Amino acid sequence: MTVLRYAVLIVAALGVLIPLIWAVLSSFKTQAELGLRPPTLLPEAFTLANYTEAISRFDFTRYLFNSVVVTIGATLLTVVINTMCAYGLAKYNFRGRDFLFVVVLAMIMVPLQVILISVYQVANNLNLINTYWGLIIPPAATPTGVFLLRQYMLTIPDELIESARVDGAREFPIFWRIVVPLCGPAIAVVTIFSVMWRWNDFLWPLIISQKQEMYTLPVALAQFSAEETVPFNYILAMSVVSMLPVVIIFLFLQRHIVTGISNTGIK
Repeated sequence: MTVLRYAVLIVAALGVLIPLIWAVLSSFKTQAELGLRPPTLLPEAFTLANYTEAISRFDFTRYLFNSVVVTIGATLLTVVINTMCAYGLAKYNFRGRDFLFVVVLAMIMVPLQVILISVYQVANNLNLINTYWGLIIPPAATPTGVFLLRQYMLTIPDELIESARVDGAREFPIFWRIVVPLCGPAIAVVTIFSVMWRWNDFLWPLIISQKQEMYTLPVALAQFSAEETVPFNYILAMSVVSMLPVVIIFLFLQRHIVTGISNTGIK
Protein backbone atom coordinates (compact mmCIF):
# COMPACT_ATOMS: atom_id res chain seq x y z
CA MET A 1 0.00 0.00 0.00
CA THR A 2 2.87 2.37 0.76
CA VAL A 3 4.38 1.86 -2.70
CA LEU A 4 1.00 2.43 -4.34
CA ARG A 5 0.41 5.57 -2.29
CA TYR A 6 3.77 7.04 -3.30
CA ALA A 7 3.18 6.09 -6.93
CA VAL A 8 -0.15 7.94 -6.96
CA LEU A 9 1.42 10.99 -5.31
CA ILE A 10 4.30 11.02 -7.81
CA VAL A 11 1.92 10.81 -10.75
CA ALA A 12 -0.23 13.61 -9.33
CA ALA A 13 2.85 15.78 -8.70
CA LEU A 14 4.07 15.23 -12.27
CA GLY A 15 0.63 16.19 -13.58
CA VAL A 16 0.95 19.52 -11.77
CA LEU A 17 4.61 20.13 -12.59
CA ILE A 18 4.64 19.20 -16.29
CA PRO A 19 2.88 22.41 -17.49
CA LEU A 20 5.20 24.47 -15.28
CA ILE A 21 8.31 22.69 -16.57
CA TRP A 22 7.13 23.10 -20.17
CA ALA A 23 6.57 26.85 -19.66
CA VAL A 24 10.02 27.33 -18.12
CA LEU A 25 11.80 25.38 -20.88
CA SER A 26 9.78 27.08 -23.61
CA SER A 27 10.76 30.50 -22.29
CA PHE A 28 14.28 29.76 -23.59
CA LYS A 29 13.06 28.86 -27.10
CA THR A 30 12.86 31.10 -30.13
CA GLN A 31 9.56 32.09 -31.72
CA ALA A 32 10.24 29.74 -34.65
CA GLU A 33 10.90 26.77 -32.37
CA LEU A 34 7.70 27.40 -30.44
CA GLY A 35 5.79 27.00 -33.72
CA LEU A 36 7.21 23.57 -34.51
CA ARG A 37 4.80 20.65 -34.84
CA PRO A 38 5.12 18.34 -33.03
CA PRO A 39 6.41 20.58 -30.24
CA THR A 40 9.80 19.96 -28.64
CA LEU A 41 10.32 19.66 -24.90
CA LEU A 42 13.95 20.81 -24.67
CA PRO A 43 15.11 23.90 -26.53
CA GLU A 44 17.41 23.23 -29.46
CA ALA A 45 19.55 26.16 -28.33
CA PHE A 46 19.02 27.92 -25.00
CA THR A 47 18.66 31.67 -25.40
CA LEU A 48 18.17 34.48 -22.91
CA ALA A 49 17.09 36.91 -25.62
CA ASN A 50 13.43 36.43 -24.68
CA TYR A 51 14.07 37.84 -21.21
CA THR A 52 16.37 40.70 -22.19
CA GLU A 53 14.24 41.86 -25.11
CA ALA A 54 10.97 41.57 -23.16
CA ILE A 55 12.40 43.72 -20.37
CA SER A 56 13.74 46.36 -22.75
CA ARG A 57 10.77 46.51 -25.14
CA PHE A 58 7.76 46.37 -22.80
CA ASP A 59 8.80 48.37 -19.73
CA PHE A 60 8.82 45.17 -17.74
CA THR A 61 10.80 46.71 -14.89
CA ARG A 62 7.97 49.21 -14.29
CA TYR A 63 5.36 46.44 -13.98
CA LEU A 64 7.70 44.47 -11.73
CA PHE A 65 8.19 47.53 -9.53
CA ASN A 66 4.42 48.06 -9.29
CA SER A 67 3.85 44.45 -8.25
CA VAL A 68 6.59 44.62 -5.61
CA VAL A 69 5.26 47.88 -4.13
CA VAL A 70 1.66 46.65 -4.07
CA THR A 71 2.57 43.24 -2.65
CA ILE A 72 4.77 44.60 0.14
CA GLY A 73 2.41 47.43 1.05
CA ALA A 74 -0.73 45.29 1.00
CA THR A 75 0.95 42.50 2.96
CA LEU A 76 2.13 44.83 5.73
CA LEU A 77 -1.30 46.44 5.96
CA THR A 78 -3.02 43.05 5.90
CA VAL A 79 -0.90 41.68 8.74
CA VAL A 80 -1.49 44.78 10.90
CA ILE A 81 -5.25 44.95 10.34
CA ASN A 82 -5.88 41.21 10.62
CA THR A 83 -3.72 40.81 13.73
CA MET A 84 -5.45 43.63 15.60
CA CYS A 85 -8.92 42.48 14.54
CA ALA A 86 -8.19 38.88 15.51
CA TYR A 87 -6.87 40.00 18.91
CA GLY A 88 -10.07 41.90 19.62
CA LEU A 89 -12.25 38.95 18.64
CA ALA A 90 -10.16 36.43 20.58
CA LYS A 91 -9.26 38.18 23.82
CA TYR A 92 -11.91 40.84 24.50
CA ASN A 93 -15.36 40.07 25.87
CA PHE A 94 -17.93 42.54 24.57
CA ARG A 95 -21.53 42.41 23.44
CA GLY A 96 -21.88 41.24 19.84
CA ARG A 97 -18.40 39.71 19.61
CA ASP A 98 -19.63 36.33 18.41
CA PHE A 99 -21.98 37.99 15.90
CA LEU A 100 -19.10 40.04 14.48
CA PHE A 101 -17.02 36.89 14.13
CA VAL A 102 -19.87 35.21 12.24
CA VAL A 103 -20.02 38.23 9.95
CA VAL A 104 -16.28 37.89 9.31
CA LEU A 105 -16.71 34.21 8.48
CA ALA A 106 -19.63 35.02 6.20
CA MET A 107 -17.42 37.42 4.23
CA ILE A 108 -15.27 34.46 3.19
CA MET A 109 -18.21 33.20 1.13
CA VAL A 110 -18.78 36.55 -0.61
CA PRO A 111 -16.80 36.74 -3.88
CA LEU A 112 -15.18 39.98 -4.97
CA GLN A 113 -17.50 40.24 -7.98
CA VAL A 114 -20.48 40.82 -5.69
CA ILE A 115 -19.01 43.94 -4.04
CA LEU A 116 -16.77 45.06 -6.90
CA ILE A 117 -18.96 47.96 -8.06
CA SER A 118 -19.46 49.30 -4.53
CA VAL A 119 -15.76 49.10 -3.72
CA TYR A 120 -14.89 50.81 -7.00
CA GLN A 121 -17.33 53.64 -6.28
CA VAL A 122 -15.81 54.18 -2.85
CA ALA A 123 -12.30 54.16 -4.32
CA ASN A 124 -13.40 56.61 -7.01
CA ASN A 125 -14.94 59.01 -4.46
CA LEU A 126 -11.67 58.90 -2.49
CA ASN A 127 -9.61 59.62 -5.65
CA LEU A 128 -7.80 56.28 -5.41
CA ILE A 129 -8.08 55.40 -9.11
CA ASN A 130 -4.66 54.90 -10.75
CA THR A 131 -2.84 55.17 -7.42
CA TYR A 132 -0.82 52.73 -5.33
CA TRP A 133 -3.17 53.31 -2.40
CA GLY A 134 -6.07 52.21 -4.57
CA LEU A 135 -4.24 48.98 -5.30
CA ILE A 136 -3.18 48.40 -1.69
CA ILE A 137 -5.99 49.46 0.66
CA PRO A 138 -9.24 47.81 -0.61
CA PRO A 139 -8.05 44.17 -0.53
CA ALA A 140 -5.98 44.58 2.65
CA ALA A 141 -8.43 43.26 5.28
CA THR A 142 -8.97 39.57 4.52
CA PRO A 143 -11.49 37.50 6.53
CA THR A 144 -9.37 34.37 6.03
CA GLY A 145 -6.43 36.02 7.77
CA VAL A 146 -8.63 37.20 10.64
CA PHE A 147 -9.99 33.68 11.07
CA LEU A 148 -6.54 32.02 11.09
CA LEU A 149 -5.08 34.51 13.56
CA ARG A 150 -8.11 34.48 15.83
CA GLN A 151 -8.06 30.68 16.06
CA TYR A 152 -4.36 30.76 16.92
CA MET A 153 -4.80 33.48 19.55
CA LEU A 154 -7.41 31.37 21.30
CA THR A 155 -4.60 28.98 22.23
CA ILE A 156 -2.77 31.74 24.14
CA PRO A 157 -3.70 31.49 27.85
CA ASP A 158 -5.85 34.37 29.10
CA GLU A 159 -3.96 34.19 32.39
CA LEU A 160 -0.82 35.42 30.63
CA ILE A 161 -2.58 38.59 29.48
CA GLU A 162 -4.29 39.10 32.85
CA SER A 163 -0.92 38.81 34.61
CA ALA A 164 0.48 41.54 32.39
CA ARG A 165 -2.49 43.77 33.21
CA VAL A 166 -2.07 43.16 36.92
CA ASP A 167 1.60 44.19 36.58
CA GLY A 168 0.44 47.49 35.11
CA ALA A 169 1.03 46.89 31.42
CA ARG A 170 -1.17 48.85 29.03
CA GLU A 171 -3.21 47.22 26.30
CA PHE A 172 -1.05 48.05 23.30
CA PRO A 173 2.24 46.91 24.92
CA ILE A 174 0.47 43.67 25.88
CA PHE A 175 -0.59 43.20 22.29
CA TRP A 176 2.76 44.18 20.77
CA ARG A 177 5.21 42.61 23.22
CA ILE A 178 3.33 39.50 24.33
CA VAL A 179 0.64 38.46 21.85
CA VAL A 180 2.38 39.28 18.57
CA PRO A 181 5.61 37.36 19.33
CA LEU A 182 3.58 34.33 20.42
CA CYS A 183 1.62 34.43 17.15
CA GLY A 184 4.72 34.18 14.97
CA PRO A 185 3.71 30.99 13.09
CA ALA A 186 0.19 32.24 12.37
CA ILE A 187 1.46 35.65 11.26
CA ALA A 188 3.93 33.89 8.96
CA VAL A 189 1.07 31.96 7.38
CA VAL A 190 -1.00 35.10 6.82
CA THR A 191 2.06 36.86 5.40
CA ILE A 192 2.76 34.06 2.92
CA PHE A 193 -0.87 33.85 1.85
CA SER A 194 -1.06 37.63 1.44
CA VAL A 195 2.07 37.70 -0.72
CA MET A 196 0.65 34.98 -2.95
CA TRP A 197 -2.78 36.64 -3.18
CA ARG A 198 -1.50 40.14 -3.89
CA TRP A 199 1.23 39.08 -6.31
CA ASN A 200 -1.19 37.02 -8.41
CA ASP A 201 -4.18 39.35 -8.04
CA PHE A 202 -5.67 40.26 -11.40
CA LEU A 203 -9.29 41.46 -11.20
CA TRP A 204 -8.94 44.39 -8.81
CA PRO A 205 -5.71 45.78 -10.36
CA LEU A 206 -7.36 45.49 -13.77
CA ILE A 207 -10.31 47.60 -12.60
CA ILE A 208 -8.46 50.20 -10.56
CA SER A 209 -5.50 50.69 -12.93
CA GLN A 210 -6.64 52.57 -16.00
CA LYS A 211 -3.18 53.78 -17.01
CA GLN A 212 -0.53 51.47 -18.41
CA GLU A 213 2.17 52.77 -16.08
CA MET A 214 0.12 51.50 -13.10
CA TYR A 215 -0.24 47.93 -14.40
CA THR A 216 0.95 45.08 -12.22
CA LEU A 217 2.52 41.97 -13.73
CA PRO A 218 -0.68 39.89 -14.12
CA VAL A 219 -2.53 42.77 -15.77
CA ALA A 220 0.38 43.56 -18.09
CA LEU A 221 0.72 39.92 -19.12
CA ALA A 222 -2.99 39.68 -19.85
CA GLN A 223 -2.88 42.84 -21.96
CA PHE A 224 0.13 41.62 -23.91
CA SER A 225 -1.44 38.20 -24.45
CA ALA A 226 -4.41 39.87 -26.13
CA GLU A 227 -2.16 41.68 -28.62
CA GLU A 228 -1.22 39.88 -31.81
CA THR A 229 2.01 41.86 -32.18
CA VAL A 230 3.61 40.53 -28.97
CA PRO A 231 5.61 37.32 -29.61
CA PHE A 232 4.54 34.40 -27.45
CA ASN A 233 8.12 33.66 -26.40
CA TYR A 234 8.28 37.09 -24.71
CA ILE A 235 5.04 36.40 -22.87
CA LEU A 236 6.41 33.06 -21.65
CA ALA A 237 9.61 34.71 -20.42
CA MET A 238 7.68 37.37 -18.49
CA SER A 239 5.33 34.71 -17.09
CA VAL A 240 8.25 32.69 -15.74
CA VAL A 241 9.74 35.78 -14.06
CA SER A 242 6.37 36.59 -12.51
CA MET A 243 6.10 33.05 -11.09
CA LEU A 244 9.56 32.94 -9.55
CA PRO A 245 8.95 35.07 -6.40
CA VAL A 246 5.89 33.08 -5.34
CA VAL A 247 7.58 29.73 -5.99
CA ILE A 248 10.71 30.75 -4.07
CA ILE A 249 8.72 32.09 -1.11
CA PHE A 250 6.62 28.94 -0.95
CA LEU A 251 9.62 26.60 -1.15
CA PHE A 252 11.52 28.37 1.63
CA LEU A 253 8.56 29.07 3.94
CA GLN A 254 6.29 26.08 3.38
CA ARG A 255 7.11 24.65 6.80
CA HIS A 256 5.62 27.78 8.37
CA ILE A 257 2.39 27.15 6.45
CA VAL A 258 2.13 23.62 7.82
CA THR A 259 3.03 24.67 11.37
CA GLY A 260 0.79 27.70 11.45
CA ILE A 261 -2.28 26.01 10.01
CA SER A 262 -1.91 22.93 12.20
CA ASN A 263 -1.75 25.13 15.31
CA THR A 264 -4.94 27.00 14.46
CA GLY A 265 -7.01 23.89 15.08
CA ILE A 266 -8.04 23.43 11.45
CA LYS A 267 -8.47 19.77 10.59
